[in-house]
Amino acid sequence: MSVENNQNQLLEGAKATLVAPAWRSEPEIDHARQEFLRQRLAMRPDIQRSIYPFKDVQLTRADIEWLLATHEQGRGPIDWSDPSQCTREGLDLRGADLRCVNLRGLPLACLRGGLTQEEWVATTPEQRGLAGVHLEHADASEVHLEGAILRGAFLQNASLRLAHMEKAVLFNAHLEQAYLRSVHLEGANMMYANLEGTYLRKAQLTGADLRNAYFDSATTLEKVTLSDKQWGCVRLADIHWNDCNLSLINWRRISPLGDETMVRVLSTRADSKGSDKEKRRHLDMYRGAVRANRQLANAMRSQGMSDEAIPFAYHALILQRALLWRYLLWGTSIFFEEESAHTGIRRWVHALWGRIHAGASYLFSWFLDILAGYGYKPERSLGLYLFTVLGFAGLYLLTGGLSLREALVFSITSFHGRGFLPGPFLLASPETTLAACEAVIGLFIEISFVATFTQRFFGR
Repeated sequence: MSVENNQNQLLEGAKATLVAPAWRSEPEIDHARQEFLRQRLAMRPDIQRSIYPFKDVQLTRADIEWLLATHEQGRGPIDWSDPSQCTREGLDLRGADLRCVNLRGLPLACLRGGLTQEEWVATTPEQRGLAGVHLEHADASEVHLEGAILRGAFLQNASLRLAHMEKAVLFNAHLEQAYLRSVHLEGANMMYANLEGTYLRKAQLTGADLRNAYFDSATTLEKVTLSDKQWGCVRLADIHWNDCNLSLINWRRISPLGDETMVRVLSTRADSKGSDKEKRRHLDMYRGAVRANRQLANAMRSQGMSDEAIPFAYHALILQRALLWRYLLWGTSIFFEEESAHTGIRRWVHALWGRIHAGASYLFSWFLDILAGYGYKPERSLGLYLFTVLGFAGLYLLTGGLSLREALVFSITSFHGRGFLPGPFLLASPETTLAACEAVIGLFIEISFVATFTQRFFGR
């Protein structure tokens, strides 16, 4: 019987080994510890009083493995690759102490390590800090944190190499000095995140929202991926670059920015039947896209990357022109809420003047773009020069009875001569009128041409 019992125990052990998931590497915690964790799980969270099941509780990897195995009455951890499970709630570890813990490879998708957006807005800064999970110096390499709520979490000096954090919420998270080599942050919300000194080499940041994030000269962005077809491009408005080295990124493959793509996707809905509130939100996004391109271009110029900055500076001006068009289309009441203080004729005059100013600015912006691409496309000025000279030469051929050579010389002289007209033409002749028009056009083209080359080769 003893031999048979031993064989049965061996078989059960073998089955347990086969059934145990690969991420379980620690021995089962004892019954006393299990009972303690069950009691903590039974606690009802109270955000206003900062009461959470594991707040200030020091947890080990063995504890986390047991919590994952027994999660939702034994259903187990969330499988992010299964779309039907993405709406499940992960472990609630708000305020838990996981400092220096080895969490390598654990399936922690949809983890609750901070407050949701609604909870964040309704709480004080102190309450927000108490809800953040503590992962300082933790080894979370290859961990699965897809869709995790880590708003305001503490991840200083943590290792997240090769971690999967797609669509994770890292709003206002503390990632100073964290090691994020080859981390997957596609579609993650990293607004206001502190990334000073963070190592992000080969990180996947496509589609991530980095608006208002904090970088510094110690932040490493070498070979990061900021754009692809699946996730789109990263959003970069109002980032605090703080001398972060931008030359480590191949910016030539990253235009347009996600800020611009997002606003263009939403433009059709806002332009048609959107409410004033939707239009104001749309305009705020447009302003953000303008700032994102302009700020990035300025940061590049400050680091001697003038050529790389050109596409972003140019896109900023195009988006600014789109803003002027909506100003003209929707009126100043959409742009300036303070206009509501005006009444009667004063309001009408203010709105009319605003639209006239917007219309004039919009047309002038188009003119500068066609003439020289706002100074970034000097070949347009050269093309317009040739088109003007040859076009007027053709008109002189038709009206003046000149030969081809004479018409071409007359056109060039009119373009540059500013009033000097060779030949027997009188002031009342059509050729003189055409020459005056060409002189005016030539003046604008020459001014644009000189300004373009001055800006292109000597900077603004």
